[in-house]
Amino acid sequence: MNVIVLNGGSSAGKSSLARALQEILPDPWLTFGVDTLIEGMPPSFVTVTPDGEVRVGPAFSELDGAWMAGVAAMARAGARVIIDEVFLDGTARQNRWRAALEGLDVLWVGVRCDPEVAAARERGRGDRVTGMAASQALLVHDGVAYDVEVDAGSMSPSDCARSIAIRTNRQTGETAHEPH
Repeated sequence: MNVIVLNGGSSAGKSSLARALQEILPDPWLTFGVDTLIEGMPPSFVTVTPDGEVRVGPAFSELDGAWMAGVAAMARAGARVIIDEVFLDGTARQNRWRAALEGLDVLWVGVRCDPEVAAARERGRGDRVTGMAASQALLVHDGVAYDVEVDAGSMSPSDCARSIAIRTNRQTGETAHEPH
């Protein structure tokens, strides 16, 4: 297993889940999130409307493609990688990742979260536009194919991570360990 792709809406719990996976999976895993990509871009490349809709322009797509290729190159070089993603365009985004990750052993994980739970988390964070979490909670899963799904709205990050680790262990024969 080289790559784990976590797809879920804003405030679904992907980042907490990625940290929990790093704690229990054998060997070190690097985590890269779409938020890091967006933070690294010029602010004009991504716009969030007052109701939480995310809009990107053509310049975003070019850098996004380079980002995907770079993350895939790290996995091909031997790093184990957890990708924290938001598939705003569903299967089209998954297909772009599939192309970038071709030839790698990838586990596709749907991180589901009830829209009301995600919205409450969003309010508690204070770093998101209100409405983003609720609008993305179901949209990002539309038409996306997963190997495993977790409900991060009703399960703790550790419980979700254990569910995913069981799946990775079946495919690799590795043994997960308890958090430190």
